[in-house]
Amino acid sequence: MKKISNKILKVLFPLLLGVFILYIIYNDFDFSQIWVSLKEMDMFWFCMTTIFIILSHVIRGLRWKLALAPLDLHPTSSTSINSIFVAYAANLVIPRVGEVSRCVILEQYDKIPFAQSLGTLVTERLIDTLVVAIMTTVAVALQWNVFMEFINEVGFVTPDKSIGGWIVIALSAVAIAVMLYLFMRKMKIWKKIRSFIARFSEGLLSLRKMKNGWLFVLETLAIWFCYFMQFYLCFFYFPFTSGLSFLAGLLLFVAGSIAVVVPTPNGAGPWHFAVISIMILYGVSSTDASIFAFIVHSTQTLIVAILGIYALIMLQLKKRSNKN
Repeated sequence: MKKISNKILKVLFPLLLGVFILYIIYNDFDFSQIWVSLKEMDMFWFCMTTIFIILSHVIRGLRWKLALAPLDLHPTSSTSINSIFVAYAANLVIPRVGEVSRCVILEQYDKIPFAQSLGTLVTERLIDTLVVAIMTTVAVALQWNVFMEFINEVGFVTPDKSIGGWIVIALSAVAIAVMLYLFMRKMKIWKKIRSFIARFSEGLLSLRKMKNGWLFVLETLAIWFCYFMQFYLCFFYFPFTSGLSFLAGLLLFVAGSIAVVVPTPNGAGPWHFAVISIMILYGVSSTDASIFAFIVHSTQTLIVAILGIYALIMLQLKKRSNKN
């Protein structure tokens, strides 16, 4: 019964947190304006964004395959890529569960040991964190005035919503603290399993044995270029954001990337708050910024969900093919 309650809590807490933050942001918003903007949205740029979303997932799958090679583990490209599609879709339901699902899929379909694949995944995440840190430093340095204005004005979505903004920040901080606590508790359990840790460490150190390290770096840069482009090109969906600069896109992108650390489905709520707050500083009206954040987040979440369903179908077809 306790396990069932914990699983329900893992699903409900992020969902309710995201819904509550979205309510704070959009409680007096006229949603009919979203429908008007959707009808006027430039579909060419939407298609271009979709291509970059798919491409980022494909490259991430290939990069993971490269990271596993030094351990003499060789999943098929299709399984590795489909595991990424499923992982991102799974994160829409339970934040951070996607990382585990990736390893489970490789073990189930290509007999790749779970502990070793998890170790390489941790290595990937550490490198991705470094990339985000570098991008954040560059963005803040180049847009220092806007960044400082955001720090000074943080909590203001509109002048009468400062309290709501601080509630968002406080809830996000608490949610991150809870997530870290649960992670550390799991780590204590893992440390009791000596064989698991040995394999985990082997996977973690796999990059030291990698022959094509330059390719791994190149793929990492390509992944983050695709991530940035799938956000930046969204500016051209609407006339009211098409004039925003490349540097504005960079600052908004890193702010959104940091916001999704908060354990809500696909960063829903904190991502909206960060993007809307900074967009207003660039002269976009509160209404237009809210429309942009809602449509971009919703459409990209839908794309991720569709890709996850596609991957599950392909994996099932592969399973049947292997049986035959």
